Amino acid sequence: MGFEQEAFETLLANVMSKRSLAAKHYSRYGSGEPFVLRHLRKQGTSTPSQLASALRSSSGRISAVLSSLEKKGFVTREVDVKDRRNILVSITDTGLEQALKDRDEARSAICWIFTQMGERRTRDFVDLVTEFHVYMSICKPGEPRPTREEIEKAFASLPHDE
Repeated sequence: MGFEQEAFETLLANVMSKRSLAAKHYSRYGSGEPFVLRHLRKQGTSTPSQLASALRSSSGRISAVLSSLEKKGFVTREVDVKDRRNILVSITDTGLEQALKDRDEARSAICWIFTQMGERRTRDFVDLVTEFHVYMSICKPGEPRPTREEIEKAFASLPHDE
């Protein structure tokens, strides 16, 4: 087995395993209620279809999430006065507090991990994850692998420290 296959198997085992409660908790942040609150905090009032598109979820799933958030007092849903066919979803002050609390808790935990890793290893890790993400963004399963020019273009679009 080559190093690439061994690395793939190790990465898959680490990402897919349920050994890390923190990873499981933070993966929730990218979906469901935390995602909707974060989206509304950053983007402002949205329609359910905009939320479904951003979450890459069904309208039924979004409806269930919004009902739960509304019961908790985190969002409101109102008919759009400009187009009565649309519903507008807004974050409440309580929802904003929860979104900020979620963000701060995640930041605190991840910064603690980076402290344990140290500055050099953290910077190396961030650089490697960034590089990996660029490759993942241009390498699509079932399609030809990117050309050297496509790779260079993808990396050229990254912000550079000066």
